[in-house]
Amino acid sequence: MSKKQTRFTTEYLAKTACASLNPHLFDQPEEKKKKKSKYGNKKTEINGIEFDSIREAKRYKHLLFLQKIGEIAFLKLQVPYELNPGGTHSLIYIADFVYMEAKTGEWVVEDSKGMRTAVYRKKRRLMKKVHGITIKET
Repeated sequence: MSKKQTRFTTEYLAKTACASLNPHLFDQPEEKKKKKSKYGNKKTEINGIEFDSIREAKRYKHLLFLQKIGEIAFLKLQVPYELNPGGTHSLIYIADFVYMEAKTGEWVVEDSKGMRTAVYRKKRRLMKKVHGITIKET
């Protein structure tokens, strides 16, 4: 390059009139802002496990207590259920909690719900139809 030719670097362009017309092109990236949840829930961590909402985390703590005193047993988290067996498209419902009640020996499928969306209501109906399971909502 000859002395009169200018290299078009980001630093050079940031000092030109172009920068004032398009400031968004020259802003330095800041820390990524956390994306706000669609339904206002806040991710929460307990014992190294991340939950989608404070409600779900509180319910987990309560279920841990119930398991400790012997009212429930075999507590499991995020258990998947196939809702379209043998179909062309896979449809899966993931239960927040599954556990057995110690007194009755019955298995409970539980979901911590703040917002009952149309998709959730559809999956709830399919759980009853396909597996004969009624989801307990907390």
